Amino acid sequence: MSRVPACPLCDTDGGQVLWRDSFCRVVWVEDACYPGFCRVILDAHVKEMTDLASSDRMRLMETVFTVEAAVREVARPDKINLASLGNVVPHVHWHVIPRWRDDRHFPDAVWAVPRREGAIANPMAHADIRSRLRDRLAALLD
Repeated sequence: MSRVPACPLCDTDGGQVLWRDSFCRVVWVEDACYPGFCRVILDAHVKEMTDLASSDRMRLMETVFTVEAAVREVARPDKINLASLGNVVPHVHWHVIPRWRDDRHFPDAVWAVPRREGAIANPMAHADIRSRLRDRLAALLD
């Protein structure tokens, strides 16, 4: 797979790896307000989804949808947001973001100005979600 120096998603894992194969990886995004927030990162340095062959687009999206299902099952959010922006890091990756009606930003995007205070009340629950999510992804993706 191609790599580009100075790309943070080529140079690093981009978070704590929960699952990976030779095509992509799923990483945990450390955010106390959004337990279960993951990124699905293509291992090759590709700028846009349409730069991928159709079969690779389908393969990546199947992984994104599987991660969405696992996050829904484990974290039990009210909603899931999927986002692929790449404005800051032009390397194909998808954000899988669990949302709750009372989270800091709801109903706005997590990158918006917060509407209210909020963080996960029990940090141990955060670690438990990460562990259960890693196990579930292994069961679904391996």
